[in-house]
Amino acid sequence: MLTFKRLDLEDAGRLIAGARAHARSIGVPVCIAVTDESGNLIAFERMDGSKVTSINLAIDKSYTATGIKNGTDVLGTVSQPGQPAYGISSTLGGRMLTIAGGLPVLSEGEVVGGIGVSSGTPAQDLQIAQAGVQAFTDV
Repeated sequence: MLTFKRLDLEDAGRLIAGARAHARSIGVPVCIAVTDESGNLIAFERMDGSKVTSINLAIDKSYTATGIKNGTDVLGTVSQPGQPAYGISSTLGGRMLTIAGGLPVLSEGEVVGGIGVSSGTPAQDLQIAQAGVQAFTDV
């Protein structure tokens, strides 16, 4: 039998609150998704003014970061033509995203979930996701 750690709704709330606070501070309304260690959605928030097309992008960024146990920005680098993961974005029904803004969430070195942010530039999405992770780890 396996024992594993998983984010709960309270944890997801901290991640979202940290991301939302940073998004507001830089004036970028975003969609924020939090998934569990299996990539299943726990919580989601769409800030007023964020793009409707960013809903699924945020969810899939979180899913991808959880699954690869790394940031989606890293996958973006290794999925370019000639690189080892070229073509990965077309796998799993197109859910594997290679755009910055998805990060794994760790507890004691284990991936316990992920956060995905979308609606800003890739750099903004990454900064906002990092703020969410920071809010989780600061507790």
